[in-house]
Amino acid sequence: MSQSTTTTLGGSPLSIASGLHGRHLARRLVQLYVGLTLYGVSSALLVRSGLGLEPWGVLHQGLAEKSGLTIGVVTIAIGALVLLLWIPIRQRPGLGTVSNVFVIGLAMDGALALLPEVHGLTGRIPLLLLGILLNGVATGLYIAARFGPGPRDGLMTGLHRLTGRSIRLVRTAIEIAVVATGFLLGGSVGVGTVLYALAIGPLAQFFLRRFAVPEAVTSHTPVAPATPEHAILRP
Repeated sequence: MSQSTTTTLGGSPLSIASGLHGRHLARRLVQLYVGLTLYGVSSALLVRSGLGLEPWGVLHQGLAEKSGLTIGVVTIAIGALVLLLWIPIRQRPGLGTVSNVFVIGLAMDGALALLPEVHGLTGRIPLLLLGILLNGVATGLYIAARFGPGPRDGLMTGLHRLTGRSIRLVRTAIEIAVVATGFLLGGSVGVGTVLYALAIGPLAQFFLRRFAVPEAVTSHTPVAPATPEHAILRP
């Protein structure tokens, strides 16, 4: 069995290198980083559409407007702050969690630097639809890689475990709070926000199954319980 460097976060064991073994490691790493990069690109497409962002994107854009920072830098900063909130709820981050903090924001700023401004609904609607679809693909890719949930998803599942409330209720409460705060700060809320909320669950569930990496299970190895990532997408 391979060893990994372990440290402690809030008294809870954490292993950033957890899961870095197995015959599908190369594929899982590719899925993780392709998925996170595409997630950043999809968020940039939603920004350029100007028709409304995903809930956390509304908050990121609002803070970017007020701070003068790029939306990608704000995304990284909020991801790191949310990760700190894992300490009191004893969530354990993985490689995917830490990578999520940095890769999405960098990819988002990179894509925004390349994507031109688009005017008129004939150009903005396709950007919106492509952004939502690509976000579903990206979510399926990086979650199926099984390197740990993103900071925001981990906060959700941690609060679910801590409070005993349903994933659906906790997720709804958090997303209402971030959308409202982002809107007050000047973030973009629109038809795209509603369409994203309706479409992302089914899309992510579909692509999660398409990109699932087979797990090696023997008669002596118990099947692992459903991960927090799967719980988020389960009805």
